[in-house]
Parts: sequence; structure tokens; C-alpha cells
Amino acid sequence: MSAPSFSIQLAVADLDATEAFYAGILELAVERALTARGAPEHLTLKRDGGEIIFVEEEAVARAHPLLGERFEEFPKGVGMTIHVSVVDIVGAYEAVMEEELEIFYPLEMKPYGIREFWCFDPDGFLVAVEEQKSKGA
Repeated sequence: MSAPSFSIQLAVADLDATEAFYAGILELAVERALTARGAPEHLTLKRDGGEIIFVEEEAVARAHPLLGERFEEFPKGVGMTIHVSVVDIVGAYEAVMEEELEIFYPLEMKPYGIREFWCFDPDGFLVAVEEQKSKGA
């Protein structure tokens, strides 16, 4: 397997809540990575040549104390949107609603022919969720 062409690391408050959102609600292939001794536990979401690595804030702050100070100064995710596609968009939308996560844009058919909704994940990162295109499209 080749290395991803890009990766983004996001600091999160709770890996379990992050895993429940991305793997449980959105049904994406999130893996709890095996880590070397002393390395922080983390999750990976690999898609289309790239990956998002989720690491708990506490671990980031221990490794990089100056970054830890900034977690309280700056809101997460402002100006950034994570775009993902899912197989069951209606099920994902209903699960987000059931968990009472904040919906930014409700589920609707877009002019370009794909259903999507936007919501905030448990850490306040904005996530645009779109319906996975069928193989025949």
C-alpha cells in the first residue's frame, strides 16, 4: 500500500466521540491506529489518496505545549470544511438528527444532482456530507 499523498491532523476532545460520529453515524472506514510505545493513540480516516488523523487535544498539548495554549484561544474548524461522501445519506442525516448534532444546512437535492447536508461534528468541525455517486453515474 502506498503512502497517502496528503494528511491532515485534527485535535479532538474525545477519540471515542469522534469515532462514534465518523464510523458510527457516517459509517466511514475510520481505524483506531496501532501506535508505537509512547506515541499518542489516534484515529485515521483514509480516502482517495489522503487521510485525516484525529489525535486527542491532551496528547497534542503534551507533545507541543505552545499549541495546547492556543486550543482555548481559537475556535476549531472556522474556515475549514471536511467533505465526505456516504452510501446511506438519509440514514446518516437521521442519525445526526437523533444525536442532536447541529445541522448547518439540511438534507436537500443540490442543483448538480447530489443530495447533501452540512453539520458540525462533536468538536465543532464543519462536515459537508454528500451522497456517494453510484458506479453507473
